Amino acid sequence: MAFVGWDWGCSAHEVSVLDSEGGCIDRFAVAHTEDGIAEALRRLGTHGAATDLAVIIETTRGLVVDRLLAAGHSVIPVHPNAFHAARPRWGAARAKNDPGDAFKLADYLRTDAHRLPALAPTLPQTLELQALTRLRADVLEQRITAVNQLTALLDMHWPGANTIFAKLNSDIATAFLRRYPNPESASRLTAAQLDRFCRRHSYSGRRSGTELLARLRSAPTPASRLSQTVIAQLTSTQTEVMASLQQRLDELDILIRDAVTAHPYAALLASLPRVGVLNLAQIIGEVGPILERVTSFDQLAAETGLAPVTRASGKVHTVAFRHATNHRARQALITWIDNSRRASPWADQRYTAARNRGQRHPHAICTLGRAWLRIIWACWRTKTSYDPTLREPLPQQRAA
Repeated sequence: MAFVGWDWGCSAHEVSVLDSEGGCIDRFAVAHTEDGIAEALRRLGTHGAATDLAVIIETTRGLVVDRLLAAGHSVIPVHPNAFHAARPRWGAARAKNDPGDAFKLADYLRTDAHRLPALAPTLPQTLELQALTRLRADVLEQRITAVNQLTALLDMHWPGANTIFAKLNSDIATAFLRRYPNPESASRLTAAQLDRFCRRHSYSGRRSGTELLARLRSAPTPASRLSQTVIAQLTSTQTEVMASLQQRLDELDILIRDAVTAHPYAALLASLPRVGVLNLAQIIGEVGPILERVTSFDQLAAETGLAPVTRASGKVHTVAFRHATNHRARQALITWIDNSRRASPWADQRYTAARNRGQRHPHAICTLGRAWLRIIWACWRTKTSYDPTLREPLPQQRAA
C-alpha cells in the first residue's frame, strides 16, 4: 500500500510517495500546467489504482483537488495548523522545504490515516450556489463602494442630485443622473417637467414634482471650481459604474433564486421561519458542504462556529469564543438565526431565556443557534422538511 503527500503551490508542486514502512518509493516535482498535472496523475497510476491511492494535501478546494477527485483518488485534506503541530515528529528544528513537506505529509497520512476523514465530493448544485452567493457578496461590496464614491462626488459638485431621491442606486435616481448630470442641466427644471419625468420612469415614491423640486432647490449651492462639462463627465462615469454593478446584482439574484428552487436541499429548509431566498441560498451553499461530510452534531456545531471552545486542565476551566471556524457558514446562520426570533415564538422564547440568564446578545444568538442547528441536523439526517408546528410553545409556556 502506498501513501501520497502533495505539497501544493501556485506555480509548482512537490509529490512524495511512501510505502507502508515509510520508505520513499517516488518523489517528483509537478509544474502547474496541464502537461505537468497530467504527467503527475499518470505517474501516480504506476503505483496502484487511483481508488487505492490516497493523497493528503493542505487544502480542501482548488484545481488540484478537483483533478485528484476526478481521477478517482481519495483526497485527505489536513489543516496547515494541524500539520504544523505535528512537525516535531521529524525533528526539533522544524525545518521546512517543499520536497520535505511532501514527504512529511505522506508519512503523516501513513501513521494517522485512521484519524483523518476523506474529502467527500460536494454536490455540483451546492457548489454552484456557493459560487453564486459568494460572487454576489463581492459584487454587493463593490456596489456599495461605487455608491459611496458617487455620494462623495455629488456632495462636492452636485448636492441637489444627492438629496432628491432616497437611494442613489434606485432606477429613478440613476435615470435622473443620466438626464441631469450637473447643476446647470437642471437649473431650469420645473415641477411639471419633473412630474412627467417621474411618470416616464415609473417612479413609485409617492412624492409630487413640487416636493421633489423643493428637495433639489433646498440643497446647498456648490462652489466647485470644475467646469460643468467635467462635472457631467465625472457624474456620468460614476453613475454608469454603479448602474452596471446594480444590474449584475439583479441578474445574480435571479440566478440564485432559480438555483435555490432547483436544489434538492431547499425543500428541507425552505419552511424555516423568516429565511429568505438569498439567506437560504447562503445556508445551503456554505453549510451544505459541511453537512455532507460531518458525522456528528458536535462536529457540525464546531465547524459552523456556533459551539464555544472548552479548555479544561487541572484547576483551569475556560469556555471561549471559537475563532477558528468557517466564517462564511457562521455568518449565513447568524443572519438567519437573529431573524428567526422575530417570526418564531419558540425561538423568541429560547433567546429571551438566554438573555434572562445574563447572556449578552451574541452569546444568546449562539445559544439559540445551537438549538436551531439541532433541528437542521435532524432534518438533514432524516431527509424530512422542517415542520414549524412542532416548535410552537405550549399555551402555558406562552403565558409565562
